[in-house]
Order: sequence, then C-alpha cells, then structure tokens
Amino acid sequence: MVDLAKIVYYPRFWDLAHRFYEESWEFSCGFHYNEILSEKKIAFPLVHSEARFMHPIYYGDTVQCSISVSKIGRTSITWNYEFKNQDGVTCWMAKQVTVCTDMLEVSKKIPIPEWMREGLEKMCPKD
Repeated sequence: MVDLAKIVYYPRFWDLAHRFYEESWEFSCGFHYNEILSEKKIAFPLVHSEARFMHPIYYGDTVQCSISVSKIGRTSITWNYEFKNQDGVTCWMAKQVTVCTDMLEVSKKIPIPEWMREGLEKMCPKD
C-alpha cells in the first residue's frame, strides 16, 4: 500500500476509489455491486479517468472518501472522488466515466435502466 517514502503508492488510489465505487451501489441502488454484475448482468467498464494528486497520504493516515455522480447520461455515468486525510486536507481528486454494458457482451453499450438512474440520482449534488 505504501512505498519506500512511506506514502501511498499512486496506483493504490485507483484501487481504493474502485472499492468505494463498489460499496456505493448498495447505498444508491439497493444492490451489492456483485448482484448487479452477476444477477442483473450489467457491467460498467471504465472509459475515462483523470486525477489530481494534491497532498501525500502517509502510512498511518486515515482516509475519508467522498463519492458523487455529476452526470448520468444515456449510457454513461460520471463519478467524482475526493480523498481527505484525518486533518481534512484534500489529498486526491478524480473524475471517472463508466459506460453501462451488457455483462455478457461488454463491448455493447446499453441504456442505464430507470431503476438504476433513480438510485444514482441520490448521489448527485443538490444545487
């Protein structure tokens, strides 16, 4: 998790973000991510990712992640992440776009189902 400098090794940020992403589905849509993949047969491959590293996360730090949805398109979802340390310092921010696909044919985009769209709207910032 950490490198020789005793800070989080940079690829681990995406791993942590994905763990929070998976956990968010139960809150937003009422299904564990595995149920969406295996029972609903819907997948969400990542098609775009950008990040800003703003402050190191050191060995022993506690990380708080905020995850929100800024856009729900016909077939895509834009996710925003913000990691803060125990002092409230923003350490990492990312924007990722996933596309809704058929789990049995991941190269085929499908419309985001209405039940999912309604659940994801819970994660959209209120103006």
